[in-house]
Amino acid sequence: MDISNKCLLVTGGTGSFGETVVKSFLQTDIGEIRIFSRDEKKQYDLRQKYKNSRLSFHLGDVRSIKSLNRVMTEVDYVFHAAALKQVPSCEFFPLEAIQTNTLGTENVIQSCISNNVSKVILLSTDKAVYPINTMGLTKALSERILTSYAKRINPSKLKLCATRYGNVMCSRGSVIPLFISQILNNQKITITDPLMTRFLMSLEEAVGLVNYAFKNSSQGEIFIKKAPACNINTLALALKEIFNADNELQIIGSRHGEKLYESLLSREEMSRAIDLSDYFSIPLDNKDMNYSAFFDQGNKEVSNIKDYTSHNTKQLSVKEVKEKLLKLSYIKQYLK
Repeated sequence: MDISNKCLLVTGGTGSFGETVVKSFLQTDIGEIRIFSRDEKKQYDLRQKYKNSRLSFHLGDVRSIKSLNRVMTEVDYVFHAAALKQVPSCEFFPLEAIQTNTLGTENVIQSCISNNVSKVILLSTDKAVYPINTMGLTKALSERILTSYAKRINPSKLKLCATRYGNVMCSRGSVIPLFISQILNNQKITITDPLMTRFLMSLEEAVGLVNYAFKNSSQGEIFIKKAPACNINTLALALKEIFNADNELQIIGSRHGEKLYESLLSREEMSRAIDLSDYFSIPLDNKDMNYSAFFDQGNKEVSNIKDYTSHNTKQLSVKEVKEKLLKLSYIKQYLK
């Protein structure tokens, strides 16, 4: 794929994921990368960090179709990463989450249609599968918005696809930075439920998933990266060993909106998913406006299929979690 004269727009481009995408594409021959976000301080920091003429920075908000239209002129590809992703924040301010995560996705797609963008990749989350919190609900709806457009739009004009991934290690607001802070400050390590499991994926692996979708997607397809998992107790013990710490573990109980385990594919999705070795692909379903597909037709196989969850994927031992953590630059900076 020749991208030398192409323009990539990354919404939420100053976030953990957005910056990693930008760093990855700066290593290619892409013509221009536009970073679109609300935070002028983070934009300034990235501008000073990379000092690259192919990077341009644009203040704006996905809630505003006008600001999207201003930045979308002559854009070829969009990676839509802008989102409110902190579960507690979304629980306290659900309307804010709806406006950014759900209506923001609608705005991005509408702007792409108006400005003849050729491809959009939506970044979604495991919390969109069987959602029990506001963040998951809004991301599930954003996926539905994308697939509903995908059924109506010719892919030769605009190709729409999504990626769904689990817990990204060391991203902003995740548990690993919290545990490290507690270890370094000689505090108790606060564990919600020792048996709670989460997928483990690095930022680079998450970006690899997006790049795979970018190169291989069909209209309306959702890609999932297969990932191992561990329980929270194992994660805490691995970090204690890495930092040679003896902090006490304190069980505080599950917080509002938290699941015991996360799912990356529902059993309904697994029934039609395509196994691509390192990935799963969920093709666009063939349901149309004939509602018999919802009420009169069924699939007997679904009852015998299991979800793909952080409970039934490969479970890592303390040793294996340590090996995975020690590869992360975030961890390495503390061990110099």
